[in-house]
Amino acid sequence: MKDGLPPGLGELWARIGEPEPEPKTRLTLSRVTRAAVELADADGLDAVSMARVAERLGFTTMSLYRHVKSKSELLLLMLDRVAAVPPELDEPCDGWRPGLERWCRAQWEMLHAHPWIVHLPITGPPITPNQLAWTDRALGALEGTGLSEADKAGVALLVASHMHTMARLSADLGPAASGESIAAYSDLLGGLVDGRRFPALRAAIDAGAYDYPAGTPADERRLDYRFGLARILDGVAALIHATNG
Repeated sequence: MKDGLPPGLGELWARIGEPEPEPKTRLTLSRVTRAAVELADADGLDAVSMARVAERLGFTTMSLYRHVKSKSELLLLMLDRVAAVPPELDEPCDGWRPGLERWCRAQWEMLHAHPWIVHLPITGPPITPNQLAWTDRALGALEGTGLSEADKAGVALLVASHMHTMARLSADLGPAASGESIAAYSDLLGGLVDGRRFPALRAAIDAGAYDYPAGTPADERRLDYRFGLARILDGVAALIHATNG
């Protein structure tokens, strides 16, 4: 067990690389965590409580505390369970920028598969094995750029923060981010905004800045992270150029 870690997290680190037994007749840390994830995926983070997890598993609430010290610890274990790094992030990539773009696509898919992740309370820096694996892959994408290790860490944090912010906004907006809702919002603005009072906003509306471009497929009409990411990576490119210039 790693020193200084809560009991559940210590066990998580201790069993890395070991096969995970799944006895169905008794309570295990893995079964507790999986049941909590299933509740969150189905009904959101508010649905997760020690009592509901115990009920789902057919055990008493007190029996859960033999495996998980607190709900806060359970939330960390849930995050680690769903945050396994996909294998493609370990495949070679042609350059730092495609590498970070691939990293962000994988993050986006994970965050949308489990939207409750963005509502987890942030109580400290990454600490679980899979959280640190994501950080490792982001730093690895910047290998060979000439950036200092501190700058690489700063870039990784900036990119991760952007992805988390956009995923939370998307989750909070829900149906309001759909193609139909965006189109309705654009029409509403068109009727409300007077060009004499809001000239810059009127020009943006008339140019279609608040609607999806014509021909955008329905499954792509959603809040996206790519514009902001592109601007961040442009800044990273400038930093790399200045560092090696």
